[in-house]
Amino acid sequence: MLRFGILSTAKIARELVIPAIQDAENCVVSAIASRDLVKARALADRFSVPHAFGSYDEMLASDLIDAVYIPLPTSQHVEWAIKAATAGKHVLCEKPIALKAEEIDQVIAARDRNNVIVSEAFMVTYAPVWRKVRALLSEGAIGRLRHVQGAFTYFNRDPANMRNMPELGGGGLPDIGVYPTITTRFATGKEPLRVQAVTERDPVFGTDIYSSVKAEFDGFELSFYVSTQMANRQIMVFHGTDGFIEVRSPFNADRWGPEEVELTNQSHNLSQVFRFQDSRQYRCEAEAFARAAAGEPEEIVTLENSRANQRFIDAIYRASEKDGWETV
Repeated sequence: MLRFGILSTAKIARELVIPAIQDAENCVVSAIASRDLVKARALADRFSVPHAFGSYDEMLASDLIDAVYIPLPTSQHVEWAIKAATAGKHVLCEKPIALKAEEIDQVIAARDRNNVIVSEAFMVTYAPVWRKVRALLSEGAIGRLRHVQGAFTYFNRDPANMRNMPELGGGGLPDIGVYPTITTRFATGKEPLRVQAVTERDPVFGTDIYSSVKAEFDGFELSFYVSTQMANRQIMVFHGTDGFIEVRSPFNADRWGPEEVELTNQSHNLSQVFRFQDSRQYRCEAEAFARAAAGEPEEIVTLENSRANQRFIDAIYRASEKDGWETV
């Protein structure tokens, strides 16, 4: 059993990741760390976790854990991923692992120096829904892929929320823009060549609150928009010469709606729906990570993959500042 330590009492850890790890077959939460020992102990008691620490460094120095999950604000991910790797712990770090692609090079160096696993927590890449989409595309179920279309939006103007704080790494592209990019790259196995983009920032917060993106891949285009101040919506569609694939609940599986992939033929008179009841993508992520940490052959999100995805996001920001194409 891989023994996880949780680096902070963040909401995503409390509500999604800790329950998923505790439900997994090959890993367990052994410790909770917080800068406030009372908070750490309270969360540990809530989930029957045996150990609590009043500092992150104290937990990293402990031999009670083998790996850490990092759900800290984005601006702290690189720092603590490196510290955890240096302490000899495997690292599962919440996305985005960095705010610039070049920052990930430091994490790669720490990973290699200490011979540990470090992975960005893109739960979607472990979801049966997205494994099915990848398989359908690989099988040629829609013929030649020509266009991918996506959207991910929610409404949040809470000034106390880290998503609205640029100093903590807030903004729409770091928070949700990474999902249309990672899922398109995952499902197609291809990388973007160049992008065009328009981005709007909140006049008070300074964070990016809306982006409309067009990206050119080899053989197809991706267009998507994301926003932190629009009505909730999630959709991804892969459109080819012989049909199209629509992904329902593409990102927040289990919480958004039905976990379904619908394959429709060219004439639009025949559809197949593939349903994935309670896919537990966070549990799948934890179990795959634990297998990789144990040295078993397992497909996880590598730091090299993360660097490529962040390079895409960096190019979107650059493209937003000019009229025309920007090379990724």
